[in-house]
Amino acid sequence: MVRCIAVDDEPLALDIISDYVAKVPELTLVASTTNAIEALTLVQNGEVDLVFLDVQMPELTGIQFLKIINGKCDVILTTAYPQYALDGYDLNVVDYLLKPIAFDRFYRSVQKILNNKPAKVQQPVMPAMPNDAVDFIFVKTEHKIQRVDLEDILYIEGLKDYISIYTPDERIVTLQNMKKMEDILPANRFVRVHRSYIVALDKIASIERGRIFIEGKIIPVGDTYRDTFYKYIGDKNS
Repeated sequence: MVRCIAVDDEPLALDIISDYVAKVPELTLVASTTNAIEALTLVQNGEVDLVFLDVQMPELTGIQFLKIINGKCDVILTTAYPQYALDGYDLNVVDYLLKPIAFDRFYRSVQKILNNKPAKVQQPVMPAMPNDAVDFIFVKTEHKIQRVDLEDILYIEGLKDYISIYTPDERIVTLQNMKKMEDILPANRFVRVHRSYIVALDKIASIERGRIFIEGKIIPVGDTYRDTFYKYIGDKNS
């Protein structure tokens, strides 16, 4: 089974791709999204084999997306602008679908993957992949898409409509929620200790009376997370 996502800033285009994917038994749709950052996260976590990718998107163009993922999964470009075809092929996309996309053309494109890359399609996914393989994430800040290396993260603070990622050098503010960030981060390196805080385990200097000390910052351990947190660090130290 080939795990697919569709990424496009036009909801109607997403509906068409989703409908086409449903007609091909060998494909399964993991996500259909207008959010390129969400799609990047899925690819980074190893949850995707194939991306149907629009080229012209406001936050992140398809070409920029291709350069970031750097061959981590197969990509079929979808766009109304034929002038982007050459750029796409330079970055080793599987195919280029020009909108409006007919189903027979879509199916021929998919067959290139099903017929020519069986080893990649059939390769099993290890359950630990999201936790063990990811060493950086991309987040959207006010003016750009920013890469954040996981080894630089001290802790993450959740506020009302956004989160702050703290590193030794800067505070990175991004529109995101704590649950999604918790799911993205490797569980063997980061743990949620409060409704408003996720901490990097290797950055904890000490723990005293329900408080975590990281680089001069005092972070409370919430009642809801207390037992799980202490059990986790107890297991690590046993």
